[in-house]
Amino acid sequence: MPKRILQGTVTSDKNEQTITVLVERRFKHPLLQKTVRKSKKYRAHDPENKFKVGDAVRIQECAPISKTKRWTVVLEASA
Repeated sequence: MPKRILQGTVTSDKNEQTITVLVERRFKHPLLQKTVRKSKKYRAHDPENKFKVGDAVRIQECAPISKTKRWTVVLEASA
């Protein structure tokens, strides 16, 4: 089964080798047909500490690295 890849924005880089990424998804409400925005935060592994707050990044699923980290940074997303 392929690993999921998500795109989001870095919201925190305070922890060593870890970034927090905010991923937003948009979908139409089934009844009201209005576009709804939902967001979720993921903690991702950043081994070189090269990503800073505001960067657009892509993250990929991986084996658990710690209690909360199940994602790793693939590359910087092109804007």
